[in-house]
Amino acid sequence: MHLVRYLLRLKVASNSTASRSGDFRGDINGLRAWAVVAVVLYHFNVPGFGGGFAGVDVFFVISGFLMAGIVCKGLEAQHFSLAGFYLARARRILPALMVLVIVLLVLGWILLMPKEYQTLGRHARESLLFSSNLRYLDEAGYFDIASHEKWLLHTWSLSVEWQFYMLYPVALLVLSKVLPGRRALLVAHMLGLLGSFGICQYLSVRQPDAAFFLLQSRAWEMLLGGVVYLLGDQIRLPLRTRHFLEVVGGVFIIAAVLLVDASVRWPGTAVLMPTLGAALIILASRQNSLLTGSRVAQWVGERSYSIYLWHWPLVVLLVYFGLQGSPLPILAGLLLSLLFGHLSYHWVEEPVRDWLAQKTKVRSAAWVVVCLVVIALSAQMVRRSGLPERLPEAVAQIESERHNNNPRLEECLGEAVPCVFGGEQISALVIGDSHADAVVTAIAESLPSKQQGVYFQGKSACLMVFTAHKVSEDKGPQPCQVLKDYLREKLPTLYPGKPLIVVNRTSVYAMGELPMPGVNHPGRPTVYFTRQFETPATEFLREFHQHYVASACELSEHHPLYLVRPVPEMMGSVPHLLGRAMLLGKQVELAVTRSAYEQRNAAVWAAQDEAAARCGARILDPLPYLCDENNCYGSRDGWPLYVDDDHLSEFGNRLLIPMFAQIFAESEVEALAHE
Repeated sequence: MHLVRYLLRLKVASNSTASRSGDFRGDINGLRAWAVVAVVLYHFNVPGFGGGFAGVDVFFVISGFLMAGIVCKGLEAQHFSLAGFYLARARRILPALMVLVIVLLVLGWILLMPKEYQTLGRHARESLLFSSNLRYLDEAGYFDIASHEKWLLHTWSLSVEWQFYMLYPVALLVLSKVLPGRRALLVAHMLGLLGSFGICQYLSVRQPDAAFFLLQSRAWEMLLGGVVYLLGDQIRLPLRTRHFLEVVGGVFIIAAVLLVDASVRWPGTAVLMPTLGAALIILASRQNSLLTGSRVAQWVGERSYSIYLWHWPLVVLLVYFGLQGSPLPILAGLLLSLLFGHLSYHWVEEPVRDWLAQKTKVRSAAWVVVCLVVIALSAQMVRRSGLPERLPEAVAQIESERHNNNPRLEECLGEAVPCVFGGEQISALVIGDSHADAVVTAIAESLPSKQQGVYFQGKSACLMVFTAHKVSEDKGPQPCQVLKDYLREKLPTLYPGKPLIVVNRTSVYAMGELPMPGVNHPGRPTVYFTRQFETPATEFLREFHQHYVASACELSEHHPLYLVRPVPEMMGSVPHLLGRAMLLGKQVELAVTRSAYEQRNAAVWAAQDEAAARCGARILDPLPYLCDENNCYGSRDGWPLYVDDDHLSEFGNRLLIPMFAQIFAESEVEALAHE
């Protein structure tokens, strides 16, 4: 301990000397500490730090200030090297990031199911190429539940910074050739800041996820740091004024961390608190202050980048093992973040940066590029397959059930073309969405003879209610509506008198998706009639009921109509969850309660019951085959019944063969009665 204290004293002393010479800013180093502490405590869900994500905005301002100093000084001295700038940034950022990616790929080899491992490989590749912010924008919002299972989510901010680094010096180089001088630089920074801030505010209202992840809505924060550099380098403030600015800046940042939470639009106008706070503290330039100059702040600040890198995978690890709400594991995660950050700083950041700095620029760049390419290609290999062969055989077999769907899925559902299952003698028609595709082979198996077959036509996410419109941002004809228009015209003369079976995941259209990872808008209806609704309001459910019954009655005019009750939905991918549990040596029983099923599907059942009463539709209920009195199950004897959370597998749909066989038994009885 005495040795550690002595080394710390030496470090602080050297930092103080550096700060006096202008090469090191102790206040900025301490500000980094406050920023990373806020982010870490927020991610570990420590009470009282609901706005800790604002620490990233503080980092952006710091980064902009430092980059402005490097680029503007170089341009003014006429010795700025673009290649040298990029190489210095790569030496600073990439070594620790590459080590983290390697560790996570090894950890994923041990812990992750193939689909999860594929996702990790994709995210690792995007993180190394500094495009992960664009990847996460396509997948889900930063604050969504699903994001807590993404091991490299936090690299979005590194990607935004790197994209800024790529454009910023080029823009200033061009500007310095056209309009040399600091005034032009300041005006350019101000114009860029205002433009980016305007984009940020517009997108935060219209497209909040885009506002969060995109460079164009974040660049103003780094440009603010640049403005502080260009102004602060020219003015000398009295000590009392500097002290006042530091206090106000600190209050702004603390207010953002303590008073803001994920429910606030971010980055909206509230983002001005941490960014202006950081700008004021940097402008104050108070070395060795109580706020930023303590030994603890300096120690954490030096290691802030590595702490930031390592803390988030530890958060995800807690989520993976279901420990994110337990105090002791959270405390262990916080301590390990500091430990791993310290080890990464001393074993990776400093030595690798120094080692690369001793080499020529060409050799240094070659080392960085070769390592980057090798690791990125390894991540790409993981992304392609997930390497299921690494898993124990029993786990791999269960996980492979996610592929056990209708072998003609792409042919029949993807293209929405008519298909025949079974023999050529058509004995029934099946229409619907992907849930119809998931059970059509079981319907074919339920036919009395091999010569009989089933006519099938369906489209994914297509509710067979003729007047329902799909909620979509796409313009022009939608494939689902095209199919429904076709069926509405052709069904009256298409195998008239044959049973018509309608299978839909009906409740998702009326009630929206369940709140689970990967769902962006849970509880929002996915169809509409007169206008779109954000929730299944009474007015909407009344419309849904009326239109559903009207379409059912129209369908029943030319065919005996069979409506299938909704198949129970699980709260996660069944093969994935069963395989993960087996991999971890646990036993799980995946199920939803009958009461939860009944509550979610009550509106659909009521509509189907009225269709039965008004126009003679018959009801097929899968619950007796998939449920007991209390629960509906996702597996049987440890084997998945689903390929994901709601589609029955080719194994699971076989349980419904007796249900569908009733149709043809009834048809035979009716045929005999007419003879």
